Amino acid sequence: MATTKEYHDYVLECLNKAGDVTSRKMMGEYSLYYNGKLFGDICDNRLLVKQTETSKRLLAGTPLEYPYEGSKTLMFLVSEFENPDFMKELLEGMYRELK
Repeated sequence: MATTKEYHDYVLECLNKAGDVTSRKMMGEYSLYYNGKLFGDICDNRLLVKQTETSKRLLAGTPLEYPYEGSKTLMFLVSEFENPDFMKELLEGMYRELK
């Protein structure tokens, strides 16, 4: 199931309260960028972020999921994306750690 435009738009609206988040459509799903750095995806109406030291600390106990069938990369499922303070802390920490 591909991500709906409505879900994508809602997630971006929430994330942009925490900082400069943009997206790029990829095969019905979306790659997410914070200040130009790839940090996660929206796949199957789920917000997923890469594993970094910050995401491991802030999302401890959160499920790791594959973004799509056949993926070799597990990512954290984020359910608190409506909380701008939490997302700002997560995004800023991940930004410093991502290459």
